Amino acid sequence: MPADYNGVWEMVENENFDSYMKELDIDFATRKIALHLKQTKEIKQEGDKFTTKTLSTFRNYNLDYTIGEEFEEHTKGLDNRTVKTLVQWDGDKLVCVQKGEKANRGWKHWIEGDKLHLELTCCDQVCHQVFKKKS
Repeated sequence: MPADYNGVWEMVENENFDSYMKELDIDFATRKIALHLKQTKEIKQEGDKFTTKTLSTFRNYNLDYTIGEEFEEHTKGLDNRTVKTLVQWDGDKLVCVQKGEKANRGWKHWIEGDKLHLELTCCDQVCHQVFKKKS
């Protein structure tokens, strides 16, 4: 049985986010605002179907996916690109590969205790975010 990602998670750590955003060609002003935001993730998991909401006072991003089914993702409000996204289980980790104009793009989610880890990758930049379970 895979890990249970259900719940509301609040950001407590955000390492190397600026360099990651630079790699995505996000403009200076947006990066400076984004660096000061505390994100909240709301995850609803029903088997292999996920509904994820990333919420902040600046911008929200919703992502719905089913494990193992590739789909076209429009990263509207992030870097405004279209990528082919595939999320798969690797043990208890969620591993996402995003194919598009940027190399080595994707993310990994995993849980340790009451913390949700998110590793964001683009080209040679890696951002590590940690969220603490609220409910």
